[in-house]
Amino acid sequence: MRRGTKIQKLKQALPGIVKDVRHYAKPRVKLHNEGLGDYYTEGYRSLNQREWKGVRDTAYDFASWLKVYGYMAVTLGKHPVALTKSFVRYPWMASYLTVANMLDRHKLGLRGKQLRYTQEQFYGVVHNSVDVIAKIIERDENLNSPNNKRAAKLRAKTVMFDEMTPSIIMAGFPMLDWIDIAMSPVCLPGEVDQNANIMYVDAAERMGLAADVCPLPSAEVGCAIVDDYPQVGSSFITSSMPCDGSLGAALFMDRYMKKLPSFTLTPPQRFNEPETNAYAVKDLKNCIRFIEETYDVKWDWDAFWKKAEEYNKTTQCMLDKWDVNCTPYPQVIGSALSLQREYEFQTAACLDSFMTKQDEKVTKMMLKGYEEDREADRRDYKYRAIVWCCPAHYYTHFTTWAEHTWGIRTLVDMESMLSYHFYHIGDKEQALTDMAMAYERMMMRSHSNGGYVNALDECWKMCEKFNANIVIMYDHVSCKNFGGLHGLFEDQARERGIHLIWVQHDLMDPRTVSRKAMRDAVNKYMSTVFREEPLDPTYLDYSDELTW
Repeated sequence: MRRGTKIQKLKQALPGIVKDVRHYAKPRVKLHNEGLGDYYTEGYRSLNQREWKGVRDTAYDFASWLKVYGYMAVTLGKHPVALTKSFVRYPWMASYLTVANMLDRHKLGLRGKQLRYTQEQFYGVVHNSVDVIAKIIERDENLNSPNNKRAAKLRAKTVMFDEMTPSIIMAGFPMLDWIDIAMSPVCLPGEVDQNANIMYVDAAERMGLAADVCPLPSAEVGCAIVDDYPQVGSSFITSSMPCDGSLGAALFMDRYMKKLPSFTLTPPQRFNEPETNAYAVKDLKNCIRFIEETYDVKWDWDAFWKKAEEYNKTTQCMLDKWDVNCTPYPQVIGSALSLQREYEFQTAACLDSFMTKQDEKVTKMMLKGYEEDREADRRDYKYRAIVWCCPAHYYTHFTTWAEHTWGIRTLVDMESMLSYHFYHIGDKEQALTDMAMAYERMMMRSHSNGGYVNALDECWKMCEKFNANIVIMYDHVSCKNFGGLHGLFEDQARERGIHLIWVQHDLMDPRTVSRKAMRDAVNKYMSTVFREEPLDPTYLDYSDELTW
């Protein structure tokens, strides 16, 4: 009976499948594209063809494509059965197949060193993400048999973290492993595929969650409601999160993980006063004690110092990139700068040796590129800008579009300004204070919820530091934190002669504010206020509602 029902459903779906195959199999290749907008075709998910970048750059780009999928095949192919099950069990796994398309969107129009900066920055992110997926499928309780002793043993030595809770505390526990269980099903798929999180947002709203809640906690809750989180560890660590919506999601996730021991890190949101450090360190010590007691292990200071040195290397690389971008010859820019730092800190916790090597590699390339541009006095951009407020996860290549269309070069992103202080190697109490400061300055907390000084005053300091006269001000329509500062931003920007371009978005739900609507906000400002003409008219308005 059940088999007959499945066959009947397949017969009903067959005409639609055939129609889709015919639609996507239709040739779309153009012998000549007038501009970057011509690579998009209405009604299609992918770009209509790969971009020709010249012989050398196209060869590099294609080799990079092979390198990405080659690493995915080699790393994930070690677990063929669990990998196959994962595609059946988890809808979000399909999004990872389109990762090359995500890279292509960010590299569209890039040549020479900019192409290489972007590829190398993103490859570190992809490499880490593939490693995490491999960890998930080899130990996930939903994918492996109850009799699989190896998977059970791995779960017994794994700590699960929530998305907005950096796992840098694990630097002192080399005998344990950790996985950010919300990043792989929710956050990263939403940045690879703009429609990936819609089903989870809808699942939460069908259960009664208000439609004006931030889509991030909404998607996290929805993922739990449909039970799409992998079960890969034996404890769960979350945090007070950056806002009230996320706090509610953390409480819900704690209930979802009710079978497991859990701990909630609560770093203070108003952290500029030195008095808060004592509380933050105490909270951190309690979390260390929780891990020690749960897994019957002890904090290892020797291992921590080694990872702290690695953390300091990544911080220095980030500061070097900022220093170069403060000059008239910026190098690593836009999403290549911001997304890499977000994932390096939030997901890899600055503990991934490969990402550190990539960081150092790009820094070396960048310094060479800077010297070449300085000697030639090459300034191939029209405007210098910074990005402020929380960006749209479903439009990560927005700043790339702004540069190709209007010549706006984004020098730094607020969300890349994560914990850029150094650890004091050898001083145990100070090192714990340093770690507490890292948790206080994690993504969506340090500026979005860190108070007036961090949200408003810091913006003007960065404009001065980077010599920027444009602020692309992301206006997250479901976020209540920055909403009350609109008037203050407008008044103080006017006093300083800085252009604020407000760009509305809804973080993880493109149905509320589409990519096209985001572009229109910049188009109107540049054409009416600056009286500019677009550098690439084809990129001004195009259809990408279905594009990954």
